[in-house]
Amino acid sequence: MGFHQANMPDAFYSDFDSAAWGENGPQPPADDPHRTPYQVDRDRVIFSFAFRRLQSKTQVFQSGEYDFYRTRLTHSLEVARIARSIGEWLRRPEMGGQAIDLDLLEAIGLAHDLGHPPYGHIGERKLNELMADYGGFEGNAQTLRILTQLIYERPDGATGMRPTRAFLDGVLKYKSLRSEETKRKGQLPANHFIYDDQANIRDFVFGGRTAPEDVVLNKFKSVECQIMDWADDTAYSLHDIVDGAKAGFLTLDSIQAWAATLPEDLHWMREHAAYERLLDSIKQNKLEPRFANKVGNFIHACKLAPVENFLSGLTQRHAYTVVIDPEVERERDIYKQLALDVIFRSTRIQQIEFKGGVILDKLFNALADHYLDGRMTGRALKVLPEPVHSWTVGAADEVSRARYLCDFIASLTDPQAARLYKRLFDPDFGSITDLS
Repeated sequence: MGFHQANMPDAFYSDFDSAAWGENGPQPPADDPHRTPYQVDRDRVIFSFAFRRLQSKTQVFQSGEYDFYRTRLTHSLEVARIARSIGEWLRRPEMGGQAIDLDLLEAIGLAHDLGHPPYGHIGERKLNELMADYGGFEGNAQTLRILTQLIYERPDGATGMRPTRAFLDGVLKYKSLRSEETKRKGQLPANHFIYDDQANIRDFVFGGRTAPEDVVLNKFKSVECQIMDWADDTAYSLHDIVDGAKAGFLTLDSIQAWAATLPEDLHWMREHAAYERLLDSIKQNKLEPRFANKVGNFIHACKLAPVENFLSGLTQRHAYTVVIDPEVERERDIYKQLALDVIFRSTRIQQIEFKGGVILDKLFNALADHYLDGRMTGRALKVLPEPVHSWTVGAADEVSRARYLCDFIASLTDPQAARLYKRLFDPDFGSITDLS
């Protein structure tokens, strides 16, 4: 029996689940006495440059504005902890009794936002617009690209972290190719796709099997991916409300004004007990401790149910589905709608998003002028740092060069994007000795 089987809590996982992406053998070595494959996945994420960059990427409020707001990093840590707690809860016999690997859940939670660009959701939308002719941009697809291609360059020249099949499947929230979504919708998709050149990764995740035509790929998720998805919903639906109140967006007046203007099909939200409890928590200045307790409620709203599909006979990860208490789902919906309407659509946040979009637009087009065919203004200056400059110049075609430009911009933190913008466009900023 190999290491990865001997150290699993039960027979829930097999060699199929722990098989590693890539051509350089299994991970970790079979005689490694210390770590399971999923502990390796988790550790490689934590120690990566891509993970550390999340500390300066926007979650809701711009990174660095105040020290108590969540960033992509703190959000990812919270998602990982919640996902692990859900896994612990689901081990109870009455909840399903399956020993879903806790380290695997933690790794998926830590990695789920690696591909998000600077400036929050506007960054994702803007890069997708700028990359419309070159394959698009999507945060989840970019996470997959980071894990399999961009991080951890090895002595043999290969890149990526050789993630396990179970880990990739858990991170892969969307499984429909951009071309498939374009055909289905009759237009280029705004989000929720993976890149067309990632079809081989999806094939690996599926073990070479083809999904039947009646399977909705963007809803076909492993049990670990479903847990991560609910942990993500838990983290941002609860914590965005707390941060929004601290920032002054959510007050008794603003919440009641929001409730008064809800469309008819959402009137149930202002009649739900959770709405009154929210108002009471703000009145008594007890919002944060009460919402901290709600995390447990959301965790305990989960249970497992058996399911059959084209992969359920191959891996137990697709033999179960996560069932959420409908009342807790409705409470989640209230908080998400409130945050969307009152926080994200506020003038203050929209102005910051507008600025972020302008910065990314100008950065991409400036780099494209120097690196893309038909737009070069003469000798290509070395505007990109190494090794991105060499990768871009040496790329086989324009689509590949555009993807490297996009990789570089997406990897920037909010402050890095702002500094690069000033360096390129502000004549009074920077010098040959100032390399910050």
